[in-house]
Amino acid sequence: MPSTSYRADGPLSLLICSTPVHGHVVPLLAVARTLVAQGHEVRFLTGARYRSAVEGTGARWVGLPREADYDDSDMDRAFPERSGRRGVDGARWDLEHIFLAPAPAQLSAIDEQLRAAPVDAVLVESLFLRGMLLLCRPAAQRPPVLNLGIVPLGLRSRDTAPFALGIPPMRGPLGTLRNRILNAVTDRLVFGELQTAAERMVSEVVGARLPTGAMNYPSLADAIVQFTVPAFEYPRRDLTVPVHFVGPVSLASASDTSEPDWWGDLEGSTVVHVTQGTVANADLEELVLPTMRALADEDLLVVASTGGRPVPSAALPANARIAPYLPYDRLFAHTDAVVTNGGYGGVHFALAQGVPVIAAGNTEDKAEVSARVAWSGAGVRLRPGRGGLPARAIRSAVRRVLDDPAFRDHAARIGAEIAVAPGPAGIEAVVRGLLAARVG
Repeated sequence: MPSTSYRADGPLSLLICSTPVHGHVVPLLAVARTLVAQGHEVRFLTGARYRSAVEGTGARWVGLPREADYDDSDMDRAFPERSGRRGVDGARWDLEHIFLAPAPAQLSAIDEQLRAAPVDAVLVESLFLRGMLLLCRPAAQRPPVLNLGIVPLGLRSRDTAPFALGIPPMRGPLGTLRNRILNAVTDRLVFGELQTAAERMVSEVVGARLPTGAMNYPSLADAIVQFTVPAFEYPRRDLTVPVHFVGPVSLASASDTSEPDWWGDLEGSTVVHVTQGTVANADLEELVLPTMRALADEDLLVVASTGGRPVPSAALPANARIAPYLPYDRLFAHTDAVVTNGGYGGVHFALAQGVPVIAAGNTEDKAEVSARVAWSGAGVRLRPGRGGLPARAIRSAVRRVLDDPAFRDHAARIGAEIAVAPGPAGIEAVVRGLLAARVG
């Protein structure tokens, strides 16, 4: 086993690795901050754009090689060949060219860190596909590798449909047959080229065989730390890797954001909060404004923030309120339901407060989050069509969630699990358990 600094009661030396993409880096910043606060030595391998954010956690930033780094604020500019690709074609291209192609250079960066100083464990998020290359080495030739589940669990199972389709489980033999067929079709038609490229890369770079599907590589990890609770994840009877449910990455603490001048309107009102998250909010016509218009005649208050972007100049319905920022720790004390595009962190924040959810995500991980909202009973799933979400569908979903207390009961049940979960602080025990098993 490579050199480590491990002592049963001493600080750990940890290397966090993240694709240089905002939605991947930000959850891991909270992980780094927690681990540093616990007294561990943390290095964080990611892109140059995130250097100051990483250093703000107390971790040491380590830059990716130039050929593996890019500016994710304009992906089409960073990857001109990507422009115009959408749907399955776009996802396929991204996986092969953005996430897989840089893997050898990024593996070299990991190896450089392993040589530079002892590392007790390497922590990788699921689309850091150079983790796949590392895991194809014999365990004795690498530190323990933990996969950090910042999106819904995607492990292949006879009990679940392939990840990204947003299809919930189906019980019984018919469900098992359905899943087998869907996995075979997805392997051949969606991920066939990616799998071929990944197998070739593992052979050339590591001199080994890739024993599973490229998108299922987390099953090769020593453990998975999943940032949710069991009540919000599909059960799988055939797991081959330990999965530790530690709860969400972070929950909002006391906010110093000032309350807008309309804050008093929340008192005594039925409040629906609509959000497009912190990243996908450039065009409020995707969800925020359609929801406000759909609920314009309802006896309730619709509240949103722009995430710091300018407040729309067009007139809003009389029962709509909006501000650049909102104090979320105080807002949710007044909130009766949330309409969201399905971000993993935002949905967990609502559930932690026991607030039911209307989820309208339809891309990759957001489709999976939305499917779990409905499966768990904590809310309703909306499926946008090519023309977006019909106003009638939004109204119907909101009224259903508000009128049926079962949704709030299920949200509260999940919230109770979240309340006792350790969050990122639980990673330490997982790492120590893996190291103790190796030493023993």
